[in-house]
Amino acid sequence: MTLPQLGLMFASTIWNTPDDIRSAVEICEESGVESVWAVEHVLTPMELKSPYPYNESGEMPGLKDVVLCDPMVWLSFVAAISTRLQLATGILILPQRHAAYVAKEWSTLDRLSNGRAILGVGVGWLEEEMEAVDVSFSRRGARMDESIDAIRSLWTDWPSSVNGSFFNWNEMVSNPQPPTPRSIPIVVGGHSAAAARRAARRGDGYFFPGSLSAEINSGGDAAALAKMLDVIKQECEEIGRDPAEIEITVGASGGTQESIEELAALGVHRVVIGAPVVDKLERRLSNFEWLLSANS
Repeated sequence: MTLPQLGLMFASTIWNTPDDIRSAVEICEESGVESVWAVEHVLTPMELKSPYPYNESGEMPGLKDVVLCDPMVWLSFVAAISTRLQLATGILILPQRHAAYVAKEWSTLDRLSNGRAILGVGVGWLEEEMEAVDVSFSRRGARMDESIDAIRSLWTDWPSSVNGSFFNWNEMVSNPQPPTPRSIPIVVGGHSAAAARRAARRGDGYFFPGSLSAEINSGGDAAALAKMLDVIKQECEEIGRDPAEIEITVGASGGTQESIEELAALGVHRVVIGAPVVDKLERRLSNFEWLLSANS
């Protein structure tokens, strides 16, 4: 049985000074951490009206106080001081960005990092933010789908022509292109069936942003994950795609060796845990030494 790789999520909010990033990257590379995952909000309201989708209360106190470095700038900094870490977003709020800029930025990051970029995308949940940047919250799903298709076109077609509801261009090129059309994985994140279906139809991976307890069979997130994996399989069957092509990443608060082995049995390729402050990073990773050693 192949065990999942280990990544660290929310890294860009925790390590947000040059010294902290350098120290954390050194520890991660020495320990065998596979990937670091940056998050995104460009604007956050003083008072949150939109329900936060990743806890039962729907609340996320203190969001306005979190340091939210721009993910592309942060990942570029990490790329420059690392040699092995995969550079990912979990997630980039794709409907808020122009597809052409995303295609250019990520192919550049991939080129300058020697192929270490992973583009994790989601539709977003913060309506106030989308309104502030003049993006329709109700149409964000449709814009997301068209954005992925447009990015694929710029990475694949020479020249690219796009005629859609949100993006239009004729015989344009974006250079650099990735070495191969799918060499930059597009990972679709989300907890909904729509996100799982989108991953099956358009993605190279699916990011389940859960927070699994040590006992993954106790219900809750584990049951929701199993449901999403079933949705992916069903959608792949409809379109004639092998579901094994979809790389599965799961967010977890922790996990025992037994629970992570059970995730592996479900087909999970990567487990990402919350990044601690630098002073606690080595101790946090020591709990996963068996997993890091197995993947070294």
